[in-house]
Amino acid sequence: MSFCKCFHFFIIILQVFAAIAIFSLADSSLTQNQLFTNFLDTAKKPEFFDWMVKIRRKIHQFPELRYEEFETSKVIRTELDKLGIPYKHPVAVTGVIGFIGTGKSPFVAIRADMDALPIQELVEWEHMSQVPGKMHACGHDAHTTMLLGAAKILKQHEQEINGTVVLVFQPGEEGGAGAKKILESGALKNVSAIFGLHVLPTLPVGEVASRSGPMMAGNGRFEAIINGKGGHAAIPHTSIDPVLAASNVVISLQYLVSREADPLDSQVVTVAKFQGGGALNVIPDYVIIGGTFRSFSTESLEHLRQRVEQVIVGQAAVQRCNATVNFLDEASPSYPPTINDGGLHEQFRDVAENLLGANKVHFDKPPVTASEDFSFYQKVIPGYFFFLGMQKASNDHRAHFVHSPYLVINEEGLPYGAALHASLAVNYLEKYLQDGPMAEGKYRDEL
Repeated sequence: MSFCKCFHFFIIILQVFAAIAIFSLADSSLTQNQLFTNFLDTAKKPEFFDWMVKIRRKIHQFPELRYEEFETSKVIRTELDKLGIPYKHPVAVTGVIGFIGTGKSPFVAIRADMDALPIQELVEWEHMSQVPGKMHACGHDAHTTMLLGAAKILKQHEQEINGTVVLVFQPGEEGGAGAKKILESGALKNVSAIFGLHVLPTLPVGEVASRSGPMMAGNGRFEAIINGKGGHAAIPHTSIDPVLAASNVVISLQYLVSREADPLDSQVVTVAKFQGGGALNVIPDYVIIGGTFRSFSTESLEHLRQRVEQVIVGQAAVQRCNATVNFLDEASPSYPPTINDGGLHEQFRDVAENLLGANKVHFDKPPVTASEDFSFYQKVIPGYFFFLGMQKASNDHRAHFVHSPYLVINEEGLPYGAALHASLAVNYLEKYLQDGPMAEGKYRDEL
Protein backbone atom coordinates (compact mmCIF):
# COMPACT_ATOMS: atom_id res chain seq x y z
CA MET A 1 0.00 0.00 0.00
CA SER A 2 1.43 3.39 -1.04
CA PHE A 3 2.04 6.22 1.43
CA CYS A 4 -0.86 8.26 -0.04
CA LYS A 5 -3.28 5.37 0.31
CA CYS A 6 -2.15 4.76 3.90
CA PHE A 7 -2.53 8.40 4.75
CA HIS A 8 -6.00 8.54 3.14
CA PHE A 9 -7.03 5.41 5.06
CA PHE A 10 -5.75 6.94 8.31
CA ILE A 11 -7.79 10.11 7.71
CA ILE A 12 -10.94 8.06 7.11
CA ILE A 13 -10.40 6.16 10.39
CA LEU A 14 -9.99 9.43 12.28
CA GLN A 15 -13.21 10.80 10.76
CA VAL A 16 -15.10 7.67 11.73
CA PHE A 17 -13.90 7.87 15.33
CA ALA A 18 -14.67 11.58 15.47
CA ALA A 19 -18.20 10.95 14.20
CA ILE A 20 -18.72 8.20 16.76
CA ALA A 21 -17.50 10.49 19.52
CA ILE A 22 -19.76 13.34 18.39
CA PHE A 23 -22.80 11.10 18.13
CA SER A 24 -21.94 9.54 21.47
CA LEU A 25 -21.73 12.94 23.16
CA ALA A 26 -24.94 14.10 21.49
CA ASP A 27 -26.71 10.93 22.53
CA SER A 28 -25.36 11.33 26.07
CA SER A 29 -26.58 14.92 26.20
CA LEU A 30 -30.00 13.91 24.88
CA THR A 31 -30.25 11.10 27.41
CA GLN A 32 -29.26 13.43 30.22
CA ASN A 33 -31.84 16.04 29.22
CA GLN A 34 -34.48 13.33 29.14
CA LEU A 35 -33.36 12.23 32.59
CA PHE A 36 -33.71 15.74 33.99
CA THR A 37 -37.16 16.10 32.45
CA ASN A 38 -38.01 12.80 34.10
CA PHE A 39 -36.82 14.26 37.43
CA LEU A 40 -39.28 17.14 37.09
CA ASP A 41 -42.11 14.88 35.94
CA THR A 42 -41.49 12.65 38.95
CA ALA A 43 -41.56 15.60 41.36
CA LYS A 44 -44.85 16.80 39.86
CA LYS A 45 -46.61 13.47 40.32
CA PRO A 46 -49.50 13.87 42.80
CA GLU A 47 -48.18 11.39 45.35
CA PHE A 48 -44.68 12.90 45.25
CA PHE A 49 -45.97 16.48 45.38
CA ASP A 50 -48.33 15.70 48.27
CA TRP A 51 -45.44 14.10 50.15
CA MET A 52 -43.37 17.27 49.82
CA VAL A 53 -46.27 19.54 50.79
CA LYS A 54 -46.91 17.47 53.90
CA ILE A 55 -43.27 17.76 54.98
CA ARG A 56 -43.11 21.48 54.27
CA ARG A 57 -46.26 22.20 56.28
CA LYS A 58 -45.08 20.09 59.20
CA ILE A 59 -41.80 22.02 59.35
CA HIS A 60 -43.63 25.32 58.87
CA GLN A 61 -45.97 24.69 61.79
CA PHE A 62 -43.10 24.04 64.19
CA PRO A 63 -40.34 26.52 63.36
CA GLU A 64 -37.06 26.46 65.27
CA LEU A 65 -34.44 29.19 65.54
CA ARG A 66 -30.76 28.82 64.69
CA TYR A 67 -29.05 25.85 66.34
CA GLU A 68 -32.35 24.84 67.94
CA GLU A 69 -33.54 22.82 64.91
CA PHE A 70 -33.76 19.54 66.83
CA GLU A 71 -37.26 18.52 65.70
CA THR A 72 -36.61 19.71 62.15
CA SER A 73 -33.47 17.57 62.12
CA LYS A 74 -35.52 14.64 63.38
CA VAL A 75 -38.00 15.07 60.51
CA ILE A 76 -35.12 15.07 58.02
CA ARG A 77 -33.51 11.97 59.51
CA THR A 78 -36.82 10.13 59.59
CA GLU A 79 -37.33 10.73 55.88
CA LEU A 80 -33.75 9.78 55.02
CA ASP A 81 -34.17 6.55 57.00
CA LYS A 82 -37.33 5.74 55.03
CA LEU A 83 -35.44 6.34 51.79
CA GLY A 84 -32.48 4.21 52.89
CA ILE A 85 -30.05 7.13 52.64
CA PRO A 86 -27.08 7.06 55.04
CA TYR A 87 -26.13 10.25 56.87
CA LYS A 88 -24.00 11.84 59.57
CA HIS A 89 -25.60 13.54 62.57
CA PRO A 90 -25.15 15.74 64.45
CA VAL A 91 -22.95 18.05 62.40
CA ALA A 92 -22.63 21.66 63.55
CA VAL A 93 -25.04 21.01 66.44
CA THR A 94 -28.21 20.05 64.53
CA GLY A 95 -27.04 19.60 60.94
CA VAL A 96 -27.47 16.44 58.86
CA ILE A 97 -25.13 15.36 56.03
CA GLY A 98 -26.52 12.65 53.71
CA PHE A 99 -24.88 10.63 50.94
CA ILE A 100 -26.26 9.17 47.70
CA GLY A 101 -24.24 7.39 45.02
CA THR A 102 -21.07 5.34 44.93
CA GLY A 103 -19.62 6.69 48.16
CA LYS A 104 -16.49 7.51 46.15
CA SER A 105 -15.17 10.62 44.42
CA PRO A 106 -16.07 12.90 42.79
CA PHE A 107 -18.27 14.53 45.45
CA VAL A 108 -20.77 17.31 44.75
CA ALA A 109 -22.94 18.92 47.43
CA ILE A 110 -26.43 20.40 47.37
CA ARG A 111 -27.45 22.46 50.39
CA ALA A 112 -30.54 23.65 52.24
CA ASP A 113 -30.78 25.78 55.38
CA MET A 114 -33.40 24.86 57.95
CA ASP A 115 -33.69 27.54 60.66
CA ALA A 116 -36.59 29.94 61.23
CA LEU A 117 -36.83 33.57 62.39
CA PRO A 118 -38.03 35.23 65.62
CA ILE A 119 -41.11 36.65 63.89
CA GLN A 120 -44.79 36.24 64.80
CA GLU A 121 -46.64 34.88 61.76
CA LEU A 122 -49.61 37.04 60.77
CA VAL A 123 -50.91 34.90 57.90
CA GLU A 124 -54.11 33.18 58.95
CA TRP A 125 -54.14 29.70 57.40
CA GLU A 126 -54.61 26.12 58.48
CA HIS A 127 -50.90 25.37 58.80
CA MET A 128 -49.61 28.62 60.29
CA SER A 129 -46.86 28.55 62.92
CA GLN A 130 -47.89 26.93 66.19
CA VAL A 131 -44.94 28.45 68.05
CA PRO A 132 -45.51 32.00 69.32
CA GLY A 133 -42.93 34.47 68.08
CA LYS A 134 -41.32 32.09 65.57
CA MET A 135 -41.95 31.71 61.85
CA HIS A 136 -40.39 30.33 58.70
CA ALA A 137 -40.42 33.81 57.19
CA CYS A 138 -37.46 33.20 54.86
CA GLY A 139 -38.63 29.99 53.19
CA HIS A 140 -36.16 27.61 54.82
CA ASP A 141 -39.00 25.15 55.36
CA ALA A 142 -39.35 25.02 51.57
CA HIS A 143 -35.57 24.75 51.11
CA THR A 144 -35.40 21.73 53.42
CA THR A 145 -38.38 20.11 51.72
CA MET A 146 -36.95 20.55 48.22
CA LEU A 147 -33.62 19.02 49.24
CA LEU A 148 -35.50 16.02 50.63
CA GLY A 149 -37.37 15.90 47.33
CA ALA A 150 -34.08 15.87 45.45
CA ALA A 151 -32.83 13.12 47.74
CA LYS A 152 -35.84 10.97 46.92
CA ILE A 153 -35.36 11.50 43.18
CA LEU A 154 -31.64 10.77 43.32
CA LYS A 155 -32.14 7.65 45.42
CA GLN A 156 -34.45 6.30 42.72
CA HIS A 157 -31.64 6.85 40.18
CA GLU A 158 -28.70 5.96 42.41
CA GLN A 159 -27.29 3.42 39.94
CA GLU A 160 -26.94 6.21 37.35
CA ILE A 161 -24.92 8.51 39.64
CA ASN A 162 -21.22 8.54 38.75
CA GLY A 163 -19.86 9.69 42.07
CA THR A 164 -21.45 10.86 45.29
CA VAL A 165 -24.06 13.54 45.98
CA VAL A 166 -23.68 15.06 49.44
CA LEU A 167 -26.89 16.39 51.00
CA VAL A 168 -26.22 19.32 53.32
CA PHE A 169 -29.04 20.14 55.74
CA GLN A 170 -27.54 23.18 57.41
CA PRO A 171 -28.52 24.91 60.65
CA GLY A 172 -28.07 28.53 61.66
CA GLU A 173 -28.11 30.51 58.41
CA GLU A 174 -29.95 33.44 60.00
CA GLY A 175 -27.03 35.23 61.59
CA GLY A 176 -25.44 32.08 62.95
CA ALA A 177 -22.96 31.37 60.12
CA GLY A 178 -24.03 27.72 60.05
CA ALA A 179 -22.16 27.19 56.78
CA LYS A 180 -18.94 28.16 58.52
CA LYS A 181 -19.58 25.57 61.24
CA ILE A 182 -20.33 22.89 58.64
CA LEU A 183 -16.97 23.60 56.99
CA GLU A 184 -15.15 23.61 60.32
CA SER A 185 -16.59 20.16 61.07
CA GLY A 186 -14.69 18.77 58.07
CA ALA A 187 -17.83 17.21 56.60
CA LEU A 188 -17.20 18.74 53.14
CA LYS A 189 -13.41 18.60 52.95
CA ASN A 190 -13.37 16.54 49.72
CA VAL A 191 -16.39 18.13 48.00
CA SER A 192 -15.39 19.73 44.70
CA ALA A 193 -18.52 21.85 44.05
CA ILE A 194 -21.66 22.95 45.89
CA PHE A 195 -25.06 24.28 44.77
CA GLY A 196 -27.71 26.14 46.74
CA LEU A 197 -30.95 28.02 46.14
CA HIS A 198 -33.28 30.50 47.79
CA VAL A 199 -36.98 31.00 47.22
CA LEU A 200 -37.96 34.30 45.62
CA PRO A 201 -41.64 35.15 46.20
CA THR A 202 -41.55 37.96 43.59
CA LEU A 203 -40.58 35.54 40.77
CA PRO A 204 -43.20 33.33 39.06
CA VAL A 205 -43.23 29.59 39.73
CA GLY A 206 -41.13 27.63 37.26
CA GLU A 207 -38.62 30.44 36.74
CA VAL A 208 -35.13 31.01 38.14
CA ALA A 209 -32.77 33.97 38.38
CA SER A 210 -29.04 34.15 38.94
CA ARG A 211 -25.79 35.59 37.60
CA SER A 212 -22.09 34.84 37.38
CA GLY A 213 -19.82 36.65 39.81
CA PRO A 214 -21.11 38.80 42.70
CA MET A 215 -24.66 37.76 43.56
CA MET A 216 -25.25 38.99 47.11
CA ALA A 217 -23.34 41.34 49.39
CA GLY A 218 -21.11 40.44 52.27
CA ASN A 219 -22.05 42.06 55.55
CA GLY A 220 -20.73 42.88 58.98
CA ARG A 221 -22.47 44.19 62.09
CA PHE A 222 -21.29 46.60 64.72
CA GLU A 223 -22.39 47.97 68.06
CA ALA A 224 -20.73 50.90 69.79
CA ILE A 225 -20.99 52.39 73.26
CA ILE A 226 -20.28 56.11 73.37
CA ASN A 227 -19.54 57.22 76.92
CA GLY A 228 -19.89 60.81 78.12
CA LYS A 229 -20.95 62.40 81.38
CA GLY A 230 -24.61 62.64 82.28
CA GLY A 231 -26.33 65.64 83.77
CA HIS A 232 -29.41 67.82 83.74
CA ALA A 233 -30.59 69.08 80.38
CA ALA A 234 -30.95 72.62 81.79
CA ILE A 235 -27.22 72.91 82.43
CA PRO A 236 -25.58 71.01 79.51
CA HIS A 237 -22.22 72.74 80.02
CA THR A 238 -21.67 70.60 83.11
CA SER A 239 -22.10 67.42 81.07
CA ILE A 240 -20.32 65.69 78.22
CA ASP A 241 -23.21 64.90 75.91
CA PRO A 242 -23.00 61.41 74.32
CA VAL A 243 -26.21 62.05 72.37
CA LEU A 244 -24.57 64.86 70.42
CA ALA A 245 -21.45 62.77 69.90
CA ALA A 246 -23.50 59.78 68.69
CA SER A 247 -25.48 62.04 66.34
CA ASN A 248 -22.23 63.28 64.77
CA VAL A 249 -21.08 59.69 64.44
CA VAL A 250 -24.22 58.69 62.55
CA ILE A 251 -23.83 61.58 60.10
CA SER A 252 -20.11 60.99 59.61
CA LEU A 253 -20.61 57.29 58.88
CA GLN A 254 -22.69 58.20 55.83
CA TYR A 255 -19.65 59.87 54.26
CA LEU A 256 -17.93 56.49 54.06
CA VAL A 257 -20.19 55.63 51.14
CA SER A 258 -20.93 59.05 49.63
CA ARG A 259 -17.35 60.40 49.74
CA GLU A 260 -14.92 57.52 50.20
CA ALA A 261 -16.36 54.63 48.18
CA ASP A 262 -16.01 54.31 44.41
CA PRO A 263 -19.51 55.00 43.01
CA LEU A 264 -19.15 51.84 40.90
CA ASP A 265 -18.35 49.75 43.99
CA SER A 266 -21.72 49.45 45.72
CA GLN A 267 -21.52 49.74 49.50
CA VAL A 268 -23.98 50.27 52.34
CA VAL A 269 -23.56 51.62 55.87
CA THR A 270 -26.75 51.77 57.95
CA VAL A 271 -27.15 52.75 61.59
CA ALA A 272 -30.35 51.04 62.71
CA LYS A 273 -29.98 51.21 66.49
CA PHE A 274 -29.76 54.35 68.64
CA GLN A 275 -30.47 54.02 72.34
CA GLY A 276 -29.90 56.70 74.96
CA GLY A 277 -31.53 57.90 78.16
CA GLY A 278 -35.12 57.49 79.24
CA ALA A 279 -35.95 60.95 80.62
CA LEU A 280 -36.71 64.03 78.53
CA ASN A 281 -34.70 66.39 80.74
CA VAL A 282 -31.64 64.27 81.55
CA ILE A 283 -28.50 63.90 79.44
CA PRO A 284 -27.52 60.21 79.69
CA ASP A 285 -24.09 58.90 80.61
CA TYR A 286 -23.84 56.87 77.43
CA VAL A 287 -25.51 56.08 74.11
CA ILE A 288 -25.50 52.75 72.25
CA ILE A 289 -25.61 52.71 68.46
CA GLY A 290 -25.47 49.76 66.09
CA GLY A 291 -25.86 48.84 62.46
CA THR A 292 -24.55 47.02 59.44
CA PHE A 293 -22.08 47.56 56.60
CA ARG A 294 -22.18 45.74 53.27
CA SER A 295 -20.19 45.36 50.07
CA PHE A 296 -19.76 43.03 47.09
CA SER A 297 -16.02 42.53 47.58
CA THR A 298 -14.03 41.21 50.51
CA GLU A 299 -11.56 44.08 50.19
CA SER A 300 -14.24 46.76 50.42
CA LEU A 301 -15.90 44.97 53.32
CA GLU A 302 -12.66 44.92 55.29
CA HIS A 303 -12.01 48.58 54.47
CA LEU A 304 -15.49 49.53 55.72
CA ARG A 305 -14.90 47.63 58.94
CA GLN A 306 -11.70 49.56 59.62
CA ARG A 307 -13.22 52.92 58.76
CA VAL A 308 -16.40 52.34 60.80
CA GLU A 309 -14.29 51.90 63.91
CA GLN A 310 -12.04 54.87 63.11
CA VAL A 311 -15.00 57.21 62.51
CA ILE A 312 -16.87 56.16 65.65
CA VAL A 313 -13.84 56.49 67.94
CA GLY A 314 -12.62 59.68 66.26
CA GLN A 315 -15.94 61.52 66.17
CA ALA A 316 -16.67 60.57 69.77
CA ALA A 317 -13.30 62.02 70.78
CA VAL A 318 -14.10 65.31 69.00
CA GLN A 319 -17.04 65.68 71.42
CA ARG A 320 -14.87 64.70 74.43
CA CYS A 321 -16.43 61.23 74.64
CA ASN A 322 -14.92 57.75 74.63
CA ALA A 323 -16.17 55.01 72.32
CA THR A 324 -15.70 51.26 72.11
CA VAL A 325 -16.76 49.28 69.04
CA ASN A 326 -17.79 45.62 69.00
CA PHE A 327 -18.14 43.83 65.67
CA LEU A 328 -20.02 40.91 67.29
CA ASP A 329 -17.78 38.31 65.62
CA GLU A 330 -18.50 35.59 68.17
CA ALA A 331 -22.27 35.98 68.18
CA SER A 332 -22.69 36.75 64.47
CA PRO A 333 -19.58 36.57 62.26
CA SER A 334 -19.34 38.79 59.20
CA TYR A 335 -20.62 37.08 56.04
CA PRO A 336 -18.44 37.19 52.89
CA PRO A 337 -19.98 38.26 49.55
CA THR A 338 -21.81 35.53 47.64
CA ILE A 339 -19.81 35.16 44.41
CA ASN A 340 -20.90 32.56 41.85
CA ASP A 341 -18.28 30.48 40.07
CA GLY A 342 -18.08 31.20 36.32
CA GLY A 343 -17.70 27.57 35.27
CA LEU A 344 -20.64 26.44 37.39
CA HIS A 345 -22.66 29.33 35.94
CA GLU A 346 -22.40 27.76 32.48
CA GLN A 347 -23.44 24.39 33.88
CA PHE A 348 -26.40 26.00 35.62
CA ARG A 349 -27.40 27.73 32.38
CA ASP A 350 -27.39 24.44 30.47
CA VAL A 351 -29.40 22.56 33.08
CA ALA A 352 -31.92 25.32 33.82
CA GLU A 353 -32.60 26.22 30.19
CA ASN A 354 -33.03 22.58 29.17
CA LEU A 355 -35.30 21.86 32.14
CA LEU A 356 -37.37 25.06 32.24
CA GLY A 357 -36.89 26.74 28.86
CA ALA A 358 -34.61 29.67 28.06
CA ASN A 359 -37.41 32.20 28.62
CA LYS A 360 -37.78 31.01 32.22
CA VAL A 361 -34.13 31.56 33.13
CA HIS A 362 -33.08 35.12 33.99
CA PHE A 363 -29.47 36.26 34.13
CA ASP A 364 -30.20 39.98 34.14
CA LYS A 365 -30.98 40.13 37.86
CA PRO A 366 -28.73 42.72 39.51
CA PRO A 367 -26.82 41.80 42.68
CA VAL A 368 -28.72 42.34 45.93
CA THR A 369 -27.32 43.81 49.13
CA ALA A 370 -28.90 41.11 51.30
CA SER A 371 -26.43 38.49 52.58
CA GLU A 372 -26.31 34.71 52.63
CA ASP A 373 -23.94 32.40 54.51
CA PHE A 374 -23.69 30.13 51.47
CA SER A 375 -20.79 32.49 50.75
CA PHE A 376 -18.67 30.69 53.34
CA TYR A 377 -18.76 27.57 51.16
CA GLN A 378 -17.77 29.60 48.11
CA LYS A 379 -14.61 30.83 49.83
CA VAL A 380 -13.20 27.29 49.85
CA ILE A 381 -15.28 25.34 47.28
CA PRO A 382 -16.51 26.40 43.80
CA GLY A 383 -20.15 27.23 44.48
CA TYR A 384 -23.29 28.41 42.74
CA PHE A 385 -26.38 30.03 44.23
CA PHE A 386 -29.66 30.92 42.49
CA PHE A 387 -33.16 32.18 43.16
CA LEU A 388 -36.23 29.99 42.58
CA GLY A 389 -39.65 31.46 41.75
CA MET A 390 -42.31 30.88 44.43
CA GLN A 391 -44.73 33.72 43.68
CA LYS A 392 -48.30 33.28 44.87
CA ALA A 393 -51.15 35.48 43.74
CA SER A 394 -52.03 37.87 46.56
CA ASN A 395 -53.54 41.32 46.91
CA ASP A 396 -51.21 41.94 49.86
CA HIS A 397 -47.80 43.06 48.61
CA ARG A 398 -46.35 42.13 51.99
CA ALA A 399 -46.82 38.46 51.08
CA HIS A 400 -44.03 38.78 48.51
CA PHE A 401 -41.17 39.64 50.82
CA VAL A 402 -38.96 37.37 52.91
CA HIS A 403 -38.50 38.23 56.59
CA SER A 404 -42.10 39.43 56.54
CA PRO A 405 -44.76 38.08 58.93
CA TYR A 406 -47.05 38.02 55.88
CA LEU A 407 -44.81 35.87 53.66
CA VAL A 408 -46.69 33.32 51.57
CA ILE A 409 -44.91 30.53 49.68
CA ASN A 410 -46.42 28.97 46.57
CA GLU A 411 -46.00 25.24 47.10
CA GLU A 412 -46.39 24.64 43.35
CA GLY A 413 -42.74 25.65 43.13
CA LEU A 414 -41.50 22.74 45.25
CA PRO A 415 -41.12 20.25 42.35
CA TYR A 416 -38.93 22.70 40.43
CA GLY A 417 -36.51 23.12 43.30
CA ALA A 418 -36.27 19.36 43.88
CA ALA A 419 -35.68 18.63 40.18
CA LEU A 420 -33.12 21.42 39.78
CA HIS A 421 -31.16 20.26 42.83
CA ALA A 422 -31.05 16.70 41.50
CA SER A 423 -30.26 17.73 37.91
CA LEU A 424 -27.44 20.09 38.88
CA ALA A 425 -25.78 17.41 40.99
CA VAL A 426 -26.00 14.69 38.35
CA ASN A 427 -24.93 17.07 35.58
CA TYR A 428 -21.88 18.19 37.56
CA LEU A 429 -20.73 14.61 38.14
CA GLU A 430 -21.17 13.77 34.44
CA LYS A 431 -19.22 16.88 33.40
CA TYR A 432 -16.52 16.01 35.89
CA LEU A 433 -16.06 12.57 34.37
CA GLN A 434 -16.19 13.87 30.78
CA ASP A 435 -13.57 16.52 31.45
CA GLY A 436 -11.42 14.16 33.51
CA PRO A 437 -10.24 14.86 37.05
CA MET A 438 -9.36 18.54 37.16
CA ALA A 439 -6.47 17.89 39.48
CA GLU A 440 -5.28 14.32 39.67
CA GLY A 441 -4.99 13.19 43.25
CA LYS A 442 -6.46 16.38 44.67
CA TYR A 443 -9.50 14.67 46.14
CA ARG A 444 -9.57 11.67 48.38
CA ASP A 445 -11.70 8.68 47.53
CA GLU A 446 -13.88 9.07 50.60
CA LEU A 447 -15.37 11.86 52.68
